[in-house]
Amino acid sequence: MPKVKVMVKNNQTEVRVPVGIRMLIRRCCQAVLVAEHFGQDAEISVSFVSNAEIRRLNRIYRQKDRATDVLSFPLGQDGHYDTNQETGCALLGDVVISLEMAVKQANMYGHSLEREIGFLTVHSMLHLLGYDHETSPLEERKMREKEEEVLGELGISREATFTNQPEDTDA
Repeated sequence: MPKVKVMVKNNQTEVRVPVGIRMLIRRCCQAVLVAEHFGQDAEISVSFVSNAEIRRLNRIYRQKDRATDVLSFPLGQDGHYDTNQETGCALLGDVVISLEMAVKQANMYGHSLEREIGFLTVHSMLHLLGYDHETSPLEERKMREKEEEVLGELGISREATFTNQPEDTDA
């Protein structure tokens, strides 16, 4: 099984980072690589930012002047990635998560913040590996199915929270 090095940085002060989140993010990254049969060690950077910062990034890189939940910045193209010469790891890219938006969405959907951050991490990892739900309805469906498969493997699917307790799915 390939190793995954995940650098997690907290670049915001609006929301306290829950205990165990860094481990959850690493587990999510690893699970996606296993599900995708990614055959080499990999490095990923994950940053927590404020709504103001993610709005700024969204405006610069996607020309959308609004806050969003997560942005993905893939470093690879067509399955080819640069390699960190010191570690031999494939450089997959950067994930930027607004913790403010994650809290808002967790409340809106009636599940835990951990489940929301897990979903956002899996979603972004799939983007780093080349999935793009914005290209067609078929690609969107493929990506959603892959997300739910990985989240189910981790025990944080829509039907279960981070602690595997049933959640209100009517939200």
